[in-house]
Order: sequence, then C-alpha cells, then structure tokens
Amino acid sequence: MTGNDSVVLRVAGRPVGRYVTRPELPARLSPRPYLHPVTTLAGTAVTELSPADHAHHLGVGVAVPDVEGSNFWGGRTYVRDRGSNELDNHGTQRHSAYQRREADGFTEELRWVAAPGELLREHRTVTATALTAGAWALDLAFALTNVTGRPLSVGSPATNGRPGAAYGGFFWRARKEDTAPDVFTPGSEGTDAVHGRTADWVALTGSTWTLVFAGATEATRRDPWFVRTDEYPGVGSSLAYEVRLPLPPGETVERRVVTVVADGRLGREEAAALVAKAVSP
Repeated sequence: MTGNDSVVLRVAGRPVGRYVTRPELPARLSPRPYLHPVTTLAGTAVTELSPADHAHHLGVGVAVPDVEGSNFWGGRTYVRDRGSNELDNHGTQRHSAYQRREADGFTEELRWVAAPGELLREHRTVTATALTAGAWALDLAFALTNVTGRPLSVGSPATNGRPGAAYGGFFWRARKEDTAPDVFTPGSEGTDAVHGRTADWVALTGSTWTLVFAGATEATRRDPWFVRTDEYPGVGSSLAYEVRLPLPPGETVERRVVTVVADGRLGREEAAALVAKAVSP
C-alpha cells in the first residue's frame, strides 16, 4: 500500500495493480476511483488510463453513463434524437472509507454525487488471488443503493436511442496494441458474435496476455457483455441493455465480475479451467 490515496495490490509478493482512491481529474471525466496499472505476473500492463481516443476511460472500475440523467461515465452524453452532447451533468464517485485495506484487496464505501445531490451509495470489494505461476484473478464486486428517497433508474446510450452502445457497470479498458485483440466465449468467437450477448465468460487475448472476464453471480451472468476490439480494446457488463434498470428508494443492485489476468495467449480450454478455479466458492 502507498499513502492515503492508493492501494497497491500484490499477488505472491508481486505488485499487480494500483487502486487510486481520490484522483484529481477534470469534472467532464466523471472523477472516480480506478485500478491502473493492472499487470500480469510477468509485469505486462493490461490497462490504459485516459488514452487519447477516450480520455474518460480510467483503467478498471465501475462507471455508469446515466443515473437519472447524471453522467458517471465521463465524456459526452447521448441524448435521444440529439446524439452525443457535451452537457454539464457529470457526477463524481467519492471515497468515504475503507472497511478493509490489505495487500490482497480492500472493501470500500463510496458516495455517488451529482448536481441533484447524493444519488447512490456503493459498497465495493476488490480482491487479488493467485491462480497459477502465470495467472491471477481480480475479483470486483459492487452494490449500489438508492439513497434519495425517490425512484431512480440506470440507463445507457442504448436505452437512450444509440443501438449497440449499452455500456455502463463494470468496465475494463485494456491495453491497446498495433493489432486488435482476439475475443471469444465458451461457444462463440469474434466481436460481432460476442458483443451484446450473454456468456459465462469472455476472453480477450493480446500479443502476450489474456484477460478472461466471468460473471460470478446469476444476476451478473444475465447482463449482456459490452465488447470493443477494433476502435479500442475494452470489455464491460451492461446494467441497462435494452431497457432502463429501475432502482426504487432503498433498493440495491449488486454485481460481481472476476477477471483472470494471464501471461500468454490462452485457448478456450485453458481459459475455462482458470475461470473455474477463480470463481469456485
């Protein structure tokens, strides 16, 4: 661990990720805690922070483009019949406290605040676990509770009229290389076959690394995957794919994604075996 504003995750004594608690960022990026850099055990970075193509992509974290009209994703907001617009509607995820803070992970409380006030309170748990000599797992679980006393809903550009853009929830901005990464699931291959569909896990393979994203709960596995490989490499789960996700007063939405971070280019059988080991009770 380092200072009061970051946590260094370690697996078998090796640093594999840095969690920045209170980043100093422009308001239009929707400031929020993030993990970057995240690395393989051999030290290959597999995240990017504020890349030129999307400055609001912040490594690994939780980001939602529309919480009752407030933008907790960063960048422009997609408005039905108007397209993407620069709006003064960005929110901030504010760290409140750590309940646990160790070398292998932490449990954190956050407040999601925008112009209307505090909208959500979050309980987030992140854990790093060794799997093999060449792979480890990052377990990220979050619970978002409506604390406003009035109904809220979570949306995405897709629910606001932009087809195929159902991002919002867990999101991992991966390492960009000269060649786009390959993507596959237990039963399909290629971005077109994977994006917008459900699968127990999704693998992204780069030149010398593999990321395997697995829904670790039934609710998480029901969310379609958001996948990009050509314009930029990124994978997330979609909280609001076709319709807005309602969140009544006092209600909580919970999700958990476990990501295998491996050296080398894994095949389908290797990926499945590591997911089984990482997600097992």
